[in-house]
Amino acid sequence: MAKGTELKIKRKITSREKNEFLWGWAFILPTMIGLIVLNIYPIIKTIYESFFKTGDFGKGNIFIGLANYQRVLTDPEVWQSLLNTFKYAIVEVPFSIIIALVLAVLLNRKMKGRAAYRTIFFLPMVAAPAAIAMVWRWLFNSEFGLLNNVFGTSINWISNPNIAVYSIGVIGVWSIIGYNMVLFLSGLQEIPKDYYEASNIDGASGIYQFFHITVPLLSPTIFFVTVTRVIGALQVFDLIFMVMDRNNPALSKTQSLVYLFYQYSFVQNNKGLGSTIVVVLLAIIMIITVFQMKAQKKWVYYN
Repeated sequence: MAKGTELKIKRKITSREKNEFLWGWAFILPTMIGLIVLNIYPIIKTIYESFFKTGDFGKGNIFIGLANYQRVLTDPEVWQSLLNTFKYAIVEVPFSIIIALVLAVLLNRKMKGRAAYRTIFFLPMVAAPAAIAMVWRWLFNSEFGLLNNVFGTSINWISNPNIAVYSIGVIGVWSIIGYNMVLFLSGLQEIPKDYYEASNIDGASGIYQFFHITVPLLSPTIFFVTVTRVIGALQVFDLIFMVMDRNNPALSKTQSLVYLFYQYSFVQNNKGLGSTIVVVLLAIIMIITVFQMKAQKKWVYYN
């Protein structure tokens, strides 16, 4: 054998390795098919339809290039819906995270009825959105609602264009607190007790422990909850659809981008314009998520 040459030996694959390879693909195949059919294909289809003008029932598609995007970027209704979406997110995301974190810290301690309290706070997550909307519409009723009766006011909570979107944001906070709380509880239980015991010996107060031990060590969970809640808030639809009716004077000040997508795609049968709105929303979510991923390096501690 000449110097410098390499001896290449091909190892024969055994039948056991072949079986493991085939079984591995068999196990992941259903997930891959679901991912392609339910996620990847709809994304490609949506981007494709955004370049077309669609007729009734999806017929008569006409390629119009970037005309839909030009219309979306110059449509005042789209910008108003985007502003409404951000208003809702500003209310829902921070308040749901802060309240859920405080509740998780309180319910992580040993106390009587802890399991019952956890169940009560999580119940809104398993309640039907239609039932939630109906209950809150009665609570916000300007004439017979519980809130106005308790505070002795006559505020139009969901028909006043100036406050309607914030009222819906309150519903969003109430409905998602339980889910965030469970995530925070799981994160709190992973924090070693040694840190708290050592700080107690040094005479640290509960507030000091919360900001210097709990929050830093829980920051990965806080980051995960923040990212998922921002994405969820920017896609809000069901609460607005069920709480606000079409004759509500505050609808234009509360409809989100996803609600506007529904109007264009399924009410006006303009799926091309609706697809464009979804693509724009997807781009906004991606930009915000990338910013969050880069910003996490400054405040998230994984060690």
